Amino acid sequence: MQEEIQQQAGKLLGNVAGYVGMRTIEMGLSKGLFKEINRHPNGINLSDLAKNTNLDPFYVNVWANAAYASEVLELNGGGALVLAPHMDKLLLDAEFPGHVGAVFNVMQHPEVFDTFAKNFSSGKRTWWDEVSTDFIKAVSNTGRPFYNRLIPTAFAKVPGLEERLNKGANVLELCSGAGIGLEKLTKTYPNSTFTGQDGDDHSLSVAKKRLEEAGTSSKVSLLKSMMEDMEIENEFDVALINISMHESRDIDKVTQNVYRALKKDGIFIISDFPYPENMSESRNVPARIMSGIQYFEALIGDQLLPTKSYVELLKKHKFKNVAFTDISPVHTITWGTK
Repeated sequence: MQEEIQQQAGKLLGNVAGYVGMRTIEMGLSKGLFKEINRHPNGINLSDLAKNTNLDPFYVNVWANAAYASEVLELNGGGALVLAPHMDKLLLDAEFPGHVGAVFNVMQHPEVFDTFAKNFSSGKRTWWDEVSTDFIKAVSNTGRPFYNRLIPTAFAKVPGLEERLNKGANVLELCSGAGIGLEKLTKTYPNSTFTGQDGDDHSLSVAKKRLEEAGTSSKVSLLKSMMEDMEIENEFDVALINISMHESRDIDKVTQNVYRALKKDGIFIISDFPYPENMSESRNVPARIMSGIQYFEALIGDQLLPTKSYVELLKKHKFKNVAFTDISPVHTITWGTK
């Protein structure tokens, strides 16, 4: 029994250690510590790190020990700090398809766990227009690697999609948010035209500014609308939604609206999290992360869905050639044609 108790205690303490690592990494990102260490591939000592970041030397020492314990830092032969292998890309390179740095910022916002705990008894819901602009920006940044995996690598897995986009297609992006995807789409497929739909004024204004600065705004129309309220017929060759289909107030109506908005043989791509189908499949790292995301999704009355649900949804609403493919442990695309 004693051995079993020790094993169970280890599981609990492992969760505490994970929390320490999460907060340590978030501090390293927000305070510029990882960025400064990355500027010194041959290593940097603690005193120089503190000096260059204008942070307290003793506190930097405390942080560095925790970061080393969390295996995101290493010591070189002379005892100076260096980033652990590939952390430069995983934590600092926002354009790297496997970038995970933005997740640490999102998870520390009060809109995730704190608001959920506050509303635990009442079950009070919220919506995007009630969260902070900083949180919207943080969530938008977590979507960037999804777009970087999608365009063009994952798109190439959808039969005929790349050819259409390169030749010139009319494309609808649902829940286009701050325009990160629209910017990448316009630059990757200059022969195509795009419409970005979103129901949030702030997100649309950020998207408009982003596209103007990118010099691609002439290729994009922005539409303020809820997905359930769209009344478009036979207009688009392609429709895309990235990590937002689960937020539909009425997922069947949204799918019907997309079907109606597509031309014959138009393609609908759903890019989303592959949430576990049942509780018994949730004891792995990707599922645990998605269970954390679900805390916020619950606050806006949503539920992350397994890929099987999207396959069944498209078939139910008469889409043909429905298929899916896994892009990463937390990213799957599902598609069908009208």
